[in-house]
Amino acid sequence: MQKTDPLHAAPRHADPTIARLDPPTDAADGQFYLVGGGIAAMAAAAFLIRDGRVRGRDITILEALDKPGGSLDGAGTAQSGYVVRGGRMLESKYLCTYDLFSSIPTLDDSKSVTQEIFDWNETIRTSSTSRFIRNGRREAAPAYGLDEKHLLALGRLSIEPEKMLADSRIADHFDASFFETNFWLMWCTTFAFQPWHGAVEFRRYLLRFAHMSAGFNQLHGIMRTVYNQYESMVLPLRRWLDGHGVVFEADTCVTDLLIDETGTLNRVRGLVCDTSQRRVELPVGPADKVIVTLGSMTAASSLGGMDRAAPLNTVDSTGAWHLWKQIAAGRPEFGHPSVFADHTDASKWLSFTVTLRDPTLFRLIRDLTGNVPGEGGLITFAESSWLASIVLPHQPHFIGQPDDVQVLWGYGLRVGEPGDFVGKPMQDCTGREILTEMLGHLRIDAEATRILDHANCIPCMMPFITSQFLPRKRGDRPAVTPEGWRNLAFIGQFCELPDDVVFTVEYSVRSAQNAAYALLDLDRAAPAVYKGQHDPRVVHRAFSALRDRT
Repeated sequence: MQKTDPLHAAPRHADPTIARLDPPTDAADGQFYLVGGGIAAMAAAAFLIRDGRVRGRDITILEALDKPGGSLDGAGTAQSGYVVRGGRMLESKYLCTYDLFSSIPTLDDSKSVTQEIFDWNETIRTSSTSRFIRNGRREAAPAYGLDEKHLLALGRLSIEPEKMLADSRIADHFDASFFETNFWLMWCTTFAFQPWHGAVEFRRYLLRFAHMSAGFNQLHGIMRTVYNQYESMVLPLRRWLDGHGVVFEADTCVTDLLIDETGTLNRVRGLVCDTSQRRVELPVGPADKVIVTLGSMTAASSLGGMDRAAPLNTVDSTGAWHLWKQIAAGRPEFGHPSVFADHTDASKWLSFTVTLRDPTLFRLIRDLTGNVPGEGGLITFAESSWLASIVLPHQPHFIGQPDDVQVLWGYGLRVGEPGDFVGKPMQDCTGREILTEMLGHLRIDAEATRILDHANCIPCMMPFITSQFLPRKRGDRPAVTPEGWRNLAFIGQFCELPDDVVFTVEYSVRSAQNAAYALLDLDRAAPAVYKGQHDPRVVHRAFSALRDRT
């Protein structure tokens, strides 16, 4: 199909510094339209090119925002303040992610992104000596504190079939004492679980990360990128896709799919797009295919400032939730978006990024925790009414970050609770008040004024950030390739992938790999989900750790 619609830009010329694949074959005819420009869509485009030999110029990514990357973001300057809405932890068993990025060169072309990640984590291994700060003192490798009743409940939940857990909450399977244990405090702050979140997702996490239980109280096995994940992962992937001619259409919000339901199999025949100039109906031909990213955990995010709280938005400017609701109406095979989208009081939390032009805070935290930046990982203030945590990443965290500037990130789970030092709910606090609360938990008093005078703390409210954890049942998330459809696939955090866990880069990349292979009818499959729970050695180490017998 010729791209005559003015929506499309001319194909870009390939960057001669990027290695080229063999010439495309006839493995796929027609165009591919990818709705949403997050890591899932970018990964899908890469798999179409690398494994399906689709020409990059035959792939168009339609993104509502002004740049791709989705939730893997990183922006700002030393002057205006850096912003990272959230960071996704990596670990060695993210097989689809490392498969993808083994083909993507780093920005300096020195190695693959996968090799860079593994090399970097050999250089700086995460090993926390201060997982908790309690009463201004560090706690290294806290005991889990689980009794036999808790262990039996965990064991019972881990073997319960998912269909028996439908719509139930974590709190439905444990008594109140479980949520007072160090295990729960570490678990909920590491993965952002709440007691009212779904037991199905909690069970999947227990099984998926069983192999990490033994060092979980020191965050052993957690892997990081050299810089923030936008610059370490998204930008190299974007450059690779540009080099292969993939068309990126920014500021293009897809609001509906036009459907042909007259044949044996339904198909998408068009896309309704809102651009900055006008509404466009983009035709989808008989040989064309459409891949849709469902929902968005960072939709409606809002930023505050040092002296301004981040407002709670109720309108999703990306259109991701609207689109899913629009196309799912009357089509149960497309899932039930309201299960995830209509409960922001249960899915919101607030993060903050602090840009510092004075080394005092980093020095004091290093001296308190015993970890250098990049080595310790998440530090949770165990007594915080906000359930607040911070991370000091290796510096620089941004490419081009000045040597005299430091960046740290933090978040709080209980945004509606009054603070312990500022007396206000976190969701109502300015950046100055949030940083003041953190300094209080660190017992930093004499240097507080100096730190605040040289800091820019930018809060970020995210109403949908844990929407994928909300209680659900079978059918609430659609299959990657819905039954009865010929040219449509779903990707991202809200489609169904058996055994794997949401709120990870791996889930998005796995969905993309499955979608690309299915639409191309390739005789290959994504790497299987690692299942350490079937290895007796992993199970033994996990139960020994949970009994505090390591």
